[in-house]
Amino acid sequence: MDQTVERCLEAVRDGRQLEIGVVNAAKLVNMRRDERLAQAVSGCDLVLADGQAVVWAGRVLRAPLPERVAGIDLFLRLLGEAETAGISVYFLGAKQEVLQDMLRRVADRFPGLKVAGSRNGYFADSEQEAIAEDIARSGAQMLFLGMTSPKKEIFTAAYGAATGARVVHGVGGSFDILAGITKRAPATWQRLGVEWLYRALQEPRRLGKRYITTNTAFLLMTAREFIRSTPQAAPVNRSR
Repeated sequence: MDQTVERCLEAVRDGRQLEIGVVNAAKLVNMRRDERLAQAVSGCDLVLADGQAVVWAGRVLRAPLPERVAGIDLFLRLLGEAETAGISVYFLGAKQEVLQDMLRRVADRFPGLKVAGSRNGYFADSEQEAIAEDIARSGAQMLFLGMTSPKKEIFTAAYGAATGARVVHGVGGSFDILAGITKRAPATWQRLGVEWLYRALQEPRRLGKRYITTNTAFLLMTAREFIRSTPQAAPVNRSR
């Protein structure tokens, strides 16, 4: 986390763009099925393990990651750093009423934060270029995308550079959490890697089947990769 935050602040100071992608079990499964999503995530400058399952899979596959860097935790850290350093931010995503609630809560929590602009996340693909131009005119140095996958990744890949923002970070449902619409799992659930279950319990009809399906697929993907990458023992020659 600390390394990521420093990379973001360096990008702002140096005037170069840093596009951040985050992956969890569900997104990695969907990347196998959606080539546009896979290309968009792979094209990011920095890809982080947003889900604990990804960290565990890395250990199993002998490619360990330093730690989980949850998108919402990074989001909050960057808002705090932006407030302190006078860095301007732009919020793009969520329904208009959710966005307004989030903006009010962010203003209470980070009263010195410079908000260059905001817009809800409901727009047609044909509007993406104009929205990117609006963000560029705002002068925002950090852009946070509170939209679902693959919409936020595709927008970032196609128009991230055009926004002029130095840090572009897709934060998914974090706007809903900051607005108080949904609750984040307690720290214990997060450490156990079952934050997905907590979310599913809040919206069982919408998320229950989806999480069961993608988590099962992710386990199978990890198992197949483990078998593929494990050196096979040489056959014993018993002939004399």
